[in-house]
Amino acid sequence: MFDIGWGELVVIGIVALIAIGPKELPTVLRTLGQYMGKIRRMASEFQGQFQEAMREAEMADLKKSAEDLKSSVSDLANFDPMASTQKEIERAFEMPEPGKTTEAPAEPQSATSAELPAPAEQPEVNVPLPEPPSPVSEKDFASAEAPPKQQAGGGG
Repeated sequence: MFDIGWGELVVIGIVALIAIGPKELPTVLRTLGQYMGKIRRMASEFQGQFQEAMREAEMADLKKSAEDLKSSVSDLANFDPMASTQKEIERAFEMPEPGKTTEAPAEPQSATSAELPAPAEQPEVNVPLPEPPSPVSEKDFASAEAPPKQQAGGGG
């Protein structure tokens, strides 16, 4: 705690013996020991109360998370996919009353091919296609790559 070594304790003991005197030194040391005991008890009590408060706070967090989990499980237990789907279908095909405006749904809905409108008819345009290139044989390809052979001069 205070990082006092044995040599320093001997020096403190000698100074206390000279300053207090050998007759009163034992009563002073006993009183000092009692005060140190009281200080240690108070420190351990404070530490215990602090740890208890931390456990209570942790317990409150655990209770809250357990209640959240319980409520989410109860929401899943009450989930009826048929009823929710039927409500969505009814809302989709509901006819608006005259004079009332309807807002677009918040979530985009995917459209199937049956729901898509037919594309507008466009006039047919005849455009001639280019003719495909003539096929090239391997001989033609090899002769195109290889340089022509030079004949050796026969004058010698």
